[in-house]
Amino acid sequence: MIVNKKKPNPIDIHVGSRIRLRRTMMGMSQEKLGESLGITFQQIQKYEKGTNRVGASRLQNISSILSVPVSFFFEDAPGDTSTPGGFSEAASPNYVVDFLSSSEGLQLNRAFVRIEDPKVRRKLIELAKALAGDQPD
Repeated sequence: MIVNKKKPNPIDIHVGSRIRLRRTMMGMSQEKLGESLGITFQQIQKYEKGTNRVGASRLQNISSILSVPVSFFFEDAPGDTSTPGGFSEAASPNYVVDFLSSSEGLQLNRAFVRIEDPKVRRKLIELAKALAGDQPD
């Protein structure tokens, strides 16, 4: 089997995307994360794209700064066979990660969790479903 040295490894891309997801969820810039690690924001960009592989000790530091366990970065990783077979539920789709990785998704999520009234939250969900053309539950 021939391995393309120019193409990032899918696991490195996944770990990088999870770093980006958590960093943006916390409202932290690449520059701030880089400063906390003693590296440049360009290096953070390379990690997040999967261009550069994150070493074990650096990943441990990142997990500490971002307040998540190291395992967070490997959840739903490509080739993960740790889920049981049979009638168990399928792994969660990537659309959740994609949504929370987008600027709009992150803004919507942050605003939604600040709504205290459960009735207002439910009405907002109904509005979103209506706009999307979904049938009510």
